[in-house]
Amino acid sequence: MHRRHFIATGLSALALPQMASANAAGFPNWIAGFRSRARNAGISDRTFNAAFANVSYLPDSIERDRNQAEFVRPLADYMASAVSETRVTTGREMVRRYAGVLAQIEARFDVEPAVVTAVWGMESNYGSRRGDTPLISTLATLAYDGRRGAFFESQLIAALKILQNGDVAPANMTGSWAGAMGHTQFIPTSYEAYAVDFTGDGRRDIWADDPTDALASTAAYFRRFNWRKGQPWGVEVRLPQGFDYEQTGRAVTRSPADWAQRGVVGVDGRAVPNYGDATLTTPTGAGGPAFMLFRNYDVISRYNNAEAYIIGVGHLSDRIRGAGPFQAAFPADERRLRRAERRELQQRLTDAGFSTGGVDGQIGPNSRAAIRAYQRAAGLPADGHPSFALLQRLR
Repeated sequence: MHRRHFIATGLSALALPQMASANAAGFPNWIAGFRSRARNAGISDRTFNAAFANVSYLPDSIERDRNQAEFVRPLADYMASAVSETRVTTGREMVRRYAGVLAQIEARFDVEPAVVTAVWGMESNYGSRRGDTPLISTLATLAYDGRRGAFFESQLIAALKILQNGDVAPANMTGSWAGAMGHTQFIPTSYEAYAVDFTGDGRRDIWADDPTDALASTAAYFRRFNWRKGQPWGVEVRLPQGFDYEQTGRAVTRSPADWAQRGVVGVDGRAVPNYGDATLTTPTGAGGPAFMLFRNYDVISRYNNAEAYIIGVGHLSDRIRGAGPFQAAFPADERRLRRAERRELQQRLTDAGFSTGGVDGQIGPNSRAAIRAYQRAAGLPADGHPSFALLQRLR
């Protein structure tokens, strides 16, 4: 280990932004202590020394971790970017360019080419933004000085195991500031559990310009969580006049035929094919697009649980396969509430006699039930959606 590479040692600590960490000079001591924990996890001194030879404390990672912006963009803006015409066109080109590889991946894992390609497009814009932050440096920094030290230390151990396995050289192990790696942005523990060597060269290389292992690893991940080939993630639907929005949400599950009997049909006016039991969602509340969701929606959620991301991947995969845009428009002025606004909404609902069971900024089943109860009492569609308009009404 070459201590001269630690920018947090001695006088060089003065170069760090003061707000990043008043304790940055302790980074080398933390690494010395971490060595024994890594050794206990099966990491050899040889692997450790090679991995940490050029490690540096990264104040930018701490700054980003502590100041992550909340997702409050209107879903209309998010979808316009996530499923832009350029991204759709490029996705179709990638499916053609890698047709042979994607066909082999589909034969092995039963995950369609467009689905794997859509994740690739969402995660790194088809490999053009894989991240160039040194992984060991950022994970060590966040394990030492971050808000979630135990989580990032587990990721650091997994990253060292990846190096020890010979899948990638330390200099080539790069990714995002938060430790996501390669074409489809695996975190190290997920990589350890699900990545595959599809090329057969003895390495699970998701960093190389050749995306084969990364695409196959994504398919393996989806297969592990029971992706159902041929089943959509969801289908855009039309709701009947006077629809009871209390039927939306994950608690109410029916077959497409049962939904059709209640007037819920595809945008073509016909009953949705029987892809299995389904729930309904209106991501921006009554008046916006409505979707019938199937089991594969939950599989995508294992990759990233943000509703906007799941719909983005699903819709991008459909577009890559040739489908058109959604027929109903997302409201341009609708945005997610910030945490402080969610807390305010909960408090105001509770004060109005519609208890949310606590004020924590998390909109769970209790909060949605309280929103529905308020909406019913006010003569509004009881969609349970925590909208900004609802907050303004309660103010």
